[in-house]
Amino acid sequence: MALLDHLPRHLFTSRGWGLLAAGTLSLLCAQVMGRRDLLGLGVLLVVLPLIALAGIRLVKPRFRVYREFSPATVETASATTVRLAVARTGPEAGRIIMEERLPSRFGESPAFRFPSRSASGGTSRYEYRLRSGKRGQFTIGPVTAEFTDPFGLSLHRHTIDDGDTLTVTPAAVELPVTGLAGARGNDGITATRIRANPSDDDVMTREYRHGDPMRRVHWPATARHGALMVRQEESVTTPEATIILDQRFGAHSSGFGSVFSGSGDDGNDLVTSDTFEWAVTAAMSVSAHLSDRNYSLRFLDAAGDPAFHRSPSAPEPDCEEYSGAAGLQSIAESLAAIQLSGPHHLRREQHDASLREHSGGSESGQSVFDDRLIDKLAAHRMRGPVLAVLGRISLAEARALAPAAGYAANAFAIVITDRPAESSEVLEALRLGGWRAVSVDAATSLPAAWTYFDEGDATLAAAAADVRRGAEVTR
Repeated sequence: MALLDHLPRHLFTSRGWGLLAAGTLSLLCAQVMGRRDLLGLGVLLVVLPLIALAGIRLVKPRFRVYREFSPATVETASATTVRLAVARTGPEAGRIIMEERLPSRFGESPAFRFPSRSASGGTSRYEYRLRSGKRGQFTIGPVTAEFTDPFGLSLHRHTIDDGDTLTVTPAAVELPVTGLAGARGNDGITATRIRANPSDDDVMTREYRHGDPMRRVHWPATARHGALMVRQEESVTTPEATIILDQRFGAHSSGFGSVFSGSGDDGNDLVTSDTFEWAVTAAMSVSAHLSDRNYSLRFLDAAGDPAFHRSPSAPEPDCEEYSGAAGLQSIAESLAAIQLSGPHHLRREQHDASLREHSGGSESGQSVFDDRLIDKLAAHRMRGPVLAVLGRISLAEARALAPAAGYAANAFAIVITDRPAESSEVLEALRLGGWRAVSVDAATSLPAAWTYFDEGDATLAAAAADVRRGAEVTR
């Protein structure tokens, strides 16, 4: 048996190797003893496994695999149930052992027999659960089938499907209620209710356009202007918020040691870092927090482009506006596989030199915090708050971004860096432009950082003074 354990397992079963060994021994004995009966027996014992091997490769059983995830997308640290249905579409075969190939982070791959004991109508159904502590997109499967011939002599293993992609989204952290919405009220709901049921005194009107229903004609305004005017209260019923997500490699790395592949050896590596993972969680948490308060959301990157246009998991990469439960789900899926962009070869010293030498550009040569971003913010001037989730930025970049606060009802900036104490000048430049700004590291509690924005001006000034003295702000 020890010898059989060292023989290739993908060609013959133990029975097949045993027949081959017995046949070989019979042929040797026939040669030595001159026995024709042993010669015939030896040929038969050798030929049977070879015929079985050829037959099982020429006449392969065929299957159809159906795979379903419940839920279809899952948050980190939450479980999803995988349901498999395997149906035979080809000829019968002997014993079949199937295995669902999984990325290593999910543990041991599940194996099962086909047909199952509960098989019905030629279809066997199986179920197991998966859980991932990291976000990303992971290929679940394919199913591999190892089957034998009817006599159990030979083996053959092959894949019977292509697998399916499981999307693991970042989990949102619950944030405390703050005065983020400014003039719209603490949660955006009160002002919305007023505008959703306007009086004749505060209703907004515009000129009548072809196709407008007559029921929306505002007759008092029509009388005043001498032309048909219609209500347009629908355009202001939803408060808006803009989130700027900085995803530049140089802004979230301080050398090779701080950057890692978030999906490990699963074949779906993400270029990310601890600070960027904090930023992604912050973006997801703020989105959930504001969506619960009836906000519509707009996502931009540091250059003013749609924030998710490089994310392989984004359902609509070129979309930048989201609303409702469907919009929040789209944001979650877009954040699942988002990663750092730009050149990945700069060390900290090179990046430091690049920050000192360039006033508004990134290390990739792409302009950031310039007119393109400002124009995007100006198009939605004063419609709601702007939140910038930034990596490590230069003083020149902070000065370029500072005037953008003038286009927001309120402007908030979180600078995530390995060394918050070194961000005092950056924070000061942002605050002079009208931003409420705080610098944190990846170990800072997100709810604590969020609460910082609700503090009074006196506390903000004291915090700024602490930062200027070199203290680390981790509130």
